[in-house]
Amino acid sequence: MEQPRVISINVGQLGPNPNGYEEFTAIRKKPVEGAVQITAPGWGGSGLGGDVIADGRNHGGPDRAVYIYAREDLDAWEQKKGITIPNGKFGENLTTVGIDGNEALVGEEWRIGDEVVLQVTCPRIPCSVFAGELTGPTWIKEFTVEGKPGPYLRVVQPGEIRTGDPIEVVFRPDHELTIATLFRIKTTQKNRRRELLQAADYLPENYLAFANE
Repeated sequence: MEQPRVISINVGQLGPNPNGYEEFTAIRKKPVEGAVQITAPGWGGSGLGGDVIADGRNHGGPDRAVYIYAREDLDAWEQKKGITIPNGKFGENLTTVGIDGNEALVGEEWRIGDEVVLQVTCPRIPCSVFAGELTGPTWIKEFTVEGKPGPYLRVVQPGEIRTGDPIEVVFRPDHELTIATLFRIKTTQKNRRRELLQAADYLPENYLAFANE
């Protein structure tokens, strides 16, 4: 496996949204060059300087400050769907190689470059806007069945990152709840919700409430 690193930093601006209830979307992320500042955002904000969040009810905020997707998984989707998927197409802020965010533990911490530390929080849940940007109505089911949603992360230590920065896992909590498992429980195996409590100290509030329903 390649050395874990960031191969693309992607930010989005407002554009028309024909696929959801909001007038605009910022899902169409594009790679940028140079240093990008990472900070802990407020409600509905992005953790990346220059990145816009259109739907603050369902995206952004402290627990979803940064979205990461692996180039290896994008390549697999390219092969499966017969389409070209450039970095940023899934709306991810960071495209990576050499690290599997789906098998990361909830609460795991990653150092990126010399300064930034991020903490894994929860999976991406597909929506109609995401489906419309990919292959249409069947996409949500396909994405869910595949079970490789990619992780959101919160900002533990702010700073600057650059394309090519290494990624190092600097903390792993003492439980077994991965992002992939959390995704399956949230989407298709809700009867297992109590299993989420093993990671109660690290779960976002909405997932903790779900676990206690």
